[in-house]
Amino acid sequence: MAKKSPKKSPKKSPKDNPAREAPARVSDLLRLPGGPVDLSALDPRGTPGAPGDRAVTEAGSLATAPHLAELQERLYAEGIGGGRRRVVLLLQGMDTSGKDGTTRHIASQVNPQGIAITSFKAPTRAERRHDFLWRVRRAVPVAGSLGIFNRSQYEDVLIVRVHNLVPQAEWETRYERINAFEAELVDDGVHLVKVFLHISKEEQRQRLLERLQDPAKYWKYNPGDVAERGFWDAYQQAYAVALERCSTQSAPWYVVPADRKWYRNWAVGRLLLDGLEDLGPQYPPADFDVTAERERVQGS
Repeated sequence: MAKKSPKKSPKKSPKDNPAREAPARVSDLLRLPGGPVDLSALDPRGTPGAPGDRAVTEAGSLATAPHLAELQERLYAEGIGGGRRRVVLLLQGMDTSGKDGTTRHIASQVNPQGIAITSFKAPTRAERRHDFLWRVRRAVPVAGSLGIFNRSQYEDVLIVRVHNLVPQAEWETRYERINAFEAELVDDGVHLVKVFLHISKEEQRQRLLERLQDPAKYWKYNPGDVAERGFWDAYQQAYAVALERCSTQSAPWYVVPADRKWYRNWAVGRLLLDGLEDLGPQYPPADFDVTAERERVQGS
């Protein structure tokens, strides 16, 4: 009697293996978890989720740029077609953390026609006559646009807090007012990508020195930045409180290690890409008879 061959086990697909899961998105890796925030526990030189070393990661940025540009074009077209959704990329960080560099990197990958960049510097005399959120409301992009905020409403719980520019009783109320403002934006179709560029004090020192070693960078150097280094710990505490109190379900904070510029640029680009993929903007359908219009063009 012939022996029966052993029964082969059916091949398991990767989905059947509980130990094997889809790789986490960058937005999941960098999203700030709930609870107290300790910035000293977060590595400014880290590279969470990076596909490899500098060369590989920069190549990754170039590879995803067309997809980012297409999604931004869809969002813009959606706005032209009557949609109300838009995106705000909000960048905060200490001096030299790369807000300008990140803005240039993102702007170089999308259609400039569909973006609006706003740099919030010290408020003007006219702006000081209004509520602290007034100038931010005016900068919210129109439907279909990508807005980039270089600094933001958070300056009013950061530098204002560190330098006691207004009484504590006033700036303490601003966290909840910011949360209410951002909830209002989200309800109005704004997708917020709030990014804290986390740089180390030593890396900031090196970048300031680089500006002093190159005449082409003198214009970027501000002697006041050195004085502000004396308030480093106070700023770290102010940021920690702002991140903790203003990271909500609909408008979370993302902490991007910023000591490595190549990683910073890649990570922010991926956060924006994740946000646009979540939105899934679509080209609006034609509001005319396509066949008839084709015949009209051919006969013209």
